[in-house]
Amino acid sequence: MFEKTIMDNGLRVVSSSMPHTRSVSVAFFVGAGSRYETDEIAGVSHFLEHMLFKGTERRPTAQEIAEEIEGVGGVMNAATDKELTVYWAKVGHQHFARCLDVLSDALLHSLLQPEEIEKERQVIIEELAQTEDSPGDLAGLLIDEIIWPNQPLGRDIGGSRQSVSRIDRDDIRGYVARQYVPENTVLAVAGNVDHATVVEHARGHLGTWERAPFNRLYPAVNGEHAPRVALKSKKTEQAQVCLGVPGLSSTHPDRYALDVLNTVLGEGMSSRLFLEIREKLALCYDVHSYASHFLDTGSVVIGVGVDPKRVEPTVKAILSELTRLNGGVPEPELRKAKEFIKGRTQLRMEDTRAVSSWLGGQELLRGEILTVDEILDAIERVTADDLLRLSRDLFTPERMHLAVVGPYKSERRFTRMLPR
Repeated sequence: MFEKTIMDNGLRVVSSSMPHTRSVSVAFFVGAGSRYETDEIAGVSHFLEHMLFKGTERRPTAQEIAEEIEGVGGVMNAATDKELTVYWAKVGHQHFARCLDVLSDALLHSLLQPEEIEKERQVIIEELAQTEDSPGDLAGLLIDEIIWPNQPLGRDIGGSRQSVSRIDRDDIRGYVARQYVPENTVLAVAGNVDHATVVEHARGHLGTWERAPFNRLYPAVNGEHAPRVALKSKKTEQAQVCLGVPGLSSTHPDRYALDVLNTVLGEGMSSRLFLEIREKLALCYDVHSYASHFLDTGSVVIGVGVDPKRVEPTVKAILSELTRLNGGVPEPELRKAKEFIKGRTQLRMEDTRAVSSWLGGQELLRGEILTVDEILDAIERVTADDLLRLSRDLFTPERMHLAVVGPYKSERRFTRMLPR
């Protein structure tokens, strides 16, 4: 599925040749995210992500950088997460060399001009304000905050208005020096290009990038002793509710079993939560669950938007579905969940960008790349007994956390909703 080369400076180059496609996707994965930040510079990873496309010596303006890719019909973007930042572009395969040149130039030679930093600071503050106006996003942030209190993992990836306001150019440049080094970076390429060509161009653009030490992420701290309920009082037409429990890491042997369990619970319109809470009880428009896996921890979260007057029966119905998992998952339902995951995985791998993400994310965070077939085999090996054991271990009263955004004044009513 892929080939891998480690350059002399420690940069890892992974690629998957897809000669049947007419595109190529190029992505740089960097070990830089909110889990690498102190409170004082919270949001610097995201701030830097915004800045790298603002100008280099060869391409002094954001317009010139964008036109290099868009001028050949390509797309380019970047994203910051808790454990990594990715810069990517997708172009017609004949423009691979140009694509890698543009991204390498931005990665290594960004000007980080003071006036551009000040302009982008205001853009990011507006982005944070947009989140404040999105109750669903706020509930997602709030559940992370109470599962992992007082630590980077529980913070907004973008930081806060206060932290973003005080980040200066020296902070950004210092962060680049600590995190943006070859051994902390993976170049992932997928599409109609062979590995030898990828490596040849990578050496030309990145071979002189010098090795340097880099910081590791801040480990997760158990937050079980923290308050289990959090309320963000906000005048809204709908209450947003997240019920979550600590989950499993990306390296845990039961991680794939948890993915299957989560699919049974709340993935798609045939999941238990959707069928019960929307279709049968008509309590909401959307209800879903998701499992997050980080290097040393994880979470399982159920999210729902509901009439503020109907929060109590909705939470009660969710808890009832969690209890029902302890009765086991019948074989036909288990088979359906497995096929759902396997099918979605296979569909995803038709796209060159998805394949580059598959390669780069695994290589950066885990130091190994599992193939699609290996993942599908792991999913296939999950048993009903695995799901029963996991549900009984994870969804216990003492591990449950509840986050609510809505027109309420006190947390007291929500505290009473959780089992004891």
